[in-house]
Amino acid sequence: MAKPTPARFAYKADRLKPLRAFCQTARLGSVSRAAEAMFLSQPAVTLQLQALERDLGVALLERNGRRLALTREGEALYELARPLVEGLDGLDAAFRDRIRGLDAGELHVAAGSSTIVYLLPRIVEAFRAQHPDIRLILHNVTGPRGLNLLRDDGADLAVGSMLDVPGDLAWQPVVSYDPMLITPRDHALAAKPEITLADLSPYGLILPPQRHTTYRMVDMVFQRAHVPYTVALEVGGWEVIKQYVAMGLGISIVTAICLTDADSTRLASRSLSAFFPSRSYGVVTRRGRALSPQARAFIDLVHAHGDDRQTQGLTGA
Repeated sequence: MAKPTPARFAYKADRLKPLRAFCQTARLGSVSRAAEAMFLSQPAVTLQLQALERDLGVALLERNGRRLALTREGEALYELARPLVEGLDGLDAAFRDRIRGLDAGELHVAAGSSTIVYLLPRIVEAFRAQHPDIRLILHNVTGPRGLNLLRDDGADLAVGSMLDVPGDLAWQPVVSYDPMLITPRDHALAAKPEITLADLSPYGLILPPQRHTTYRMVDMVFQRAHVPYTVALEVGGWEVIKQYVAMGLGISIVTAICLTDADSTRLASRSLSAFFPSRSYGVVTRRGRALSPQARAFIDLVHAHGDDRQTQGLTGA
């Protein structure tokens, strides 16, 4: 059985012109009106329509009183061709709008509280010093809310930690921090030479809410090890968690990013990297979206911060 011969648009070897003439005629119901809208002569539009029908081998338009109406085949083609023609015709304006957006004088960054408090201050300080004319907006959002803000163009980029990376987003890990056990300084675990997951089991944990990455990570590790554990308190914010641990209300598993020199006066801390994975922080962007110069500059500073930590031997501290 012979294969059907594919349609060829022979009129001036240009597919867009006859499709544009067809869409305008279908929309306006008249060749003369279509010619006027396209700044062409009526015979030129007629030739394009005839070439299109000849190449497709079907009638696309029929006379209905004083107006031209679409045939069944014409309706099918119009449904397919209209968004293509309108998209191409509007490409110049859309491109200029996008360019103006790239040069806009502001930058929107989505990040969670811990990232804003512990990771970004020096980066923000450097960015403000290098780009004083750029207005920087930090959106305090985490998890799906932050990713949706990125998808909806409400943020140019996101900075934080991720366990699962959706296919429409790109993730660039920059710096890693160890998981840390924190207890009051006089706690029994603080003086124990070596600890296991089972050693943590008798004590109530103070953890962020279940929607947070830390809670999910802790649950995953205990479940895989078949070690029971108890959550005594769920509360948001590393500073609040550290305060409650210092008060003796429980112990916690935090990321080293939140621990400062001042915390050593009230808390004992030790690495749990033998049991829990390190927590990587980095940059999230939307695949296929062009980054503005200011977004690229901010990302460069995030990477420079990560390089500085590694040079100083602080990664994982």
